Amino acid sequence: MAIKAEQKLSLFALTSMVVGSMVGAGIFSLPRTFGIATGPFGAIIAWCIAGGGMYMLARVFQSLAERKPDLDAGVFAYAKEGFGDYPGFLSAFGYWIGSCIGNVSYWVLIKSTLGNFFPAFGDGNTVIAILVASVGIWLFHFTILRGIQQAAFINTVVTVAKVVPIIAFIIILFFFFKLDLFRLNFWGGEGMPEATLLQQIQATMLATVFVFIGIEGASNYSRYAQTRSDIGTATIMGFIGVSALMVLVTLLPYAALTRPEIAAMSQPSMAGVLAAVVGPWGAVFISIGVIVSVLGAYLAWSLVCAEVLYVAARTDDMPRVFGTENQNKVPAAALWLTNIVVQLFVISTYWSRDAFALMLNLTSAMSLIPYLFVAAFGFLLARRAETYEVRPHERNRDLIIASIAAVYTFFMIVAGGMKFVLLSALLYAPGTILYFWARREQGKQLFNTSVDWLIFAAAVIGCIAAIIGLSTGYLTI
Repeated sequence: MAIKAEQKLSLFALTSMVVGSMVGAGIFSLPRTFGIATGPFGAIIAWCIAGGGMYMLARVFQSLAERKPDLDAGVFAYAKEGFGDYPGFLSAFGYWIGSCIGNVSYWVLIKSTLGNFFPAFGDGNTVIAILVASVGIWLFHFTILRGIQQAAFINTVVTVAKVVPIIAFIIILFFFFKLDLFRLNFWGGEGMPEATLLQQIQATMLATVFVFIGIEGASNYSRYAQTRSDIGTATIMGFIGVSALMVLVTLLPYAALTRPEIAAMSQPSMAGVLAAVVGPWGAVFISIGVIVSVLGAYLAWSLVCAEVLYVAARTDDMPRVFGTENQNKVPAAALWLTNIVVQLFVISTYWSRDAFALMLNLTSAMSLIPYLFVAAFGFLLARRAETYEVRPHERNRDLIIASIAAVYTFFMIVAGGMKFVLLSALLYAPGTILYFWARREQGKQLFNTSVDWLIFAAAVIGCIAAIIGLSTGYLTI
């Protein structure tokens, strides 16, 4: 496992895990991502929607951590408890595969960062870039297999190291703030394609989900908390801190450059913005921060991926083999499958027009299903008044919070578009083979309810539609 069983995590360590999980590749890409989509006005509305929705989701995590302390297996435990074995499996699989795809985005961003200095790396999806990433994947893999038992300590150190350049970026842009330029860009700027406000906001939705992924970082290691209430506190503290950073990183570039200039930058666009303001050293400074941040996040999420698969196997939601450890107490089988999947997705980026955007959006789409199950379980718990014998006055509040969180996550799935729903089904349907395998091992009936069959049928239909769409060119990656 990623952390020794006897080790307990402090509130600071748990908060660092939330911040470390959330601050990865996404924040360094925000200027260009938003610059392509909208101006400051649309960005403010988008962050209000995303921040409000994710805050409600964070509050659901906080409430469930306190009211269901026995469910300490991570995000997917809530889906299984509330909706049954197959939804629980889908939540575990979706969260795991989404995390794997997120790890691919880290390699793409590292390679595109190097591409700013070494043209052979291009935008992160050239043959050279893929080969270098592949070497990196397996170097990390064999390093972890030898035993990395102090993940929380490593994460804390890396979190501090990667937040420093982000704060420096924000402070420098405050000094170079041009109010007239900010006003010019405010309603969308000039020289960009016409789009309604709704279209502008919708174009940012999956990006905002991506940068908030990791909000459940404390929940993933909930059984290691010194005090159970620290999980919810760490989640809220990490959320507030990172949200402030992301909003400032998004808005301040509009006061330094025109929107078309921001939109035309290569990723990581934070580097390009700072270089335009202070000169070439700015790009080098941010690029170093990106590589430190992303490698740290990759290490953290490699451990999370293995942990999710390992715990799911130990709770009979995945085949037993993934619940085994090597002599160094590392879930070796889970790590092998994780990195094989990451390798395959890295290879697939060769055929992608914008590999980073694809991985970002697909990670968000896969992660939204587990989040929806969490919000829905929080709603069911409050509606049934289960666990509300203690502090019953909180029930109506929690019911409202969970309802808003559920509506938000469902809206995000819809806003992301049918393309990513179908691409998600392309992964969920064949992924169900792992569920078949686990059920066969346990000698259990394949599906317990007709609803399970309907969910599986929908996944298969979506998968077939995705294959047809990709083969005909209707869907592109």
